[in-house]
Amino acid sequence: MEFILTDQQEELETRADEVLCHRQEEQLVDTKSTQAQVVIGVRRSGKSTLCYQALQSKGVKFAYADFDDERLIDFQASQLNDVLEILYKIYGDFQYLFLDEIQNVEGWHLFVNRMLRKKMHVIITGSNAKLLSGELATHLSGRNKEIPLYPFSFKEFCTMKEVDTDRRTTKAEAFRRAAFDEYLKQGGFPELLTIEDNKGYVSTLVENIFKRDIEQRYKIAYKTAFEQLAHHLLNVSPAIVVTTDLASLFHFKSEHTAKNYVKYLKEAYMLIGIPKYSQKSKQRTVQEKVYAVDVAMMDQSENAFAGENLGHRLETIVAIHLIRKCKADGLDVYYLNDRSGECDFVVCKGNQVLQAIQVSYDISAEKTRKREINGLLLAARQTKCENLLLLTDHESEDIEQDGHRMKVQPVYEWCIELGICVKGKSAKL
Repeated sequence: MEFILTDQQEELETRADEVLCHRQEEQLVDTKSTQAQVVIGVRRSGKSTLCYQALQSKGVKFAYADFDDERLIDFQASQLNDVLEILYKIYGDFQYLFLDEIQNVEGWHLFVNRMLRKKMHVIITGSNAKLLSGELATHLSGRNKEIPLYPFSFKEFCTMKEVDTDRRTTKAEAFRRAAFDEYLKQGGFPELLTIEDNKGYVSTLVENIFKRDIEQRYKIAYKTAFEQLAHHLLNVSPAIVVTTDLASLFHFKSEHTAKNYVKYLKEAYMLIGIPKYSQKSKQRTVQEKVYAVDVAMMDQSENAFAGENLGHRLETIVAIHLIRKCKADGLDVYYLNDRSGECDFVVCKGNQVLQAIQVSYDISAEKTRKREINGLLLAARQTKCENLLLLTDHESEDIEQDGHRMKVQPVYEWCIELGICVKGKSAKL
């Protein structure tokens, strides 16, 4: 055990020499808090690096243990006190304990609770929403702060690529445009910036999440059927989930199986769900629309970047960016759909609709342009919202139709500029 934990110490220390991206979520890690700081998200999204940088920036002394180490398979909660003793031997005295992928240890929450009672500052990472949120809520009685982390945003991607996101010149604009084309194809997983075999990396990542975070944890008996459903949802996303259809398509004995499989994919952060907009709470619990957590996980076939897939990728980037921003600011994101049309996103603060957003890769075709505008007009009629935005790959203009004004803006520009300001009764997104 001492050998393993010393290896992990050396591995962590090598990050001091790396060029790392400081992310906004780093500011949310409160090193003075008596609550456990829980950074949660999909595997390989940069959770460990975020926590390391937050602790380093505060100049605090901390000890580190990574439970995603293959040498710690079948590790028991009863051994956690042994880990603590060895960490004191390696690091000396410390008041900060950094536990990586702790959900791999069954019963870990009891140990963390004891550390908190002893006034230890605990920083945790994990990649399973249910295990972390559920067990923390049950056993820590609110003594935790959850910080969701997603793969790189476009602005963070530009930072790592050394692309200027502020200067307003033709050259700077062209570089941002080129960077976004790469981001649209590659996605935001940090390690994809430093390796050449992107497709192999993503395939291995997806397989690891299937086997380690879902199949093993939930003891799935029909692994092939589960993986077929998972690949299907990743390949057709964004898509509205109808579990009866999924059960029929994959020949499950019950709809309940399909519901569980979708839930597991969401808990492992492979899929992100957006509910349907409705004034009735019951309607918001059915027909959820799901997105891949990053475009890298979408269709990996050879023609993945042809035709409609570009539009789906653009919509996915907008969805994840909205969720990241709106959750941080206490806002809700829905999609609007009825018999007369659909609007991709409706952003709300309580019952107040702040903005309606449509996403289309290219609106040069009259039929496409009309469809997207009609989606915004539908949202304006149903929600009384006049803050209407049409996001595209490259177009920019202002449209006025039927007494409503709509802004058309490129996604790469919007991703960098997005900000939310709420003042009194009025709000602007």
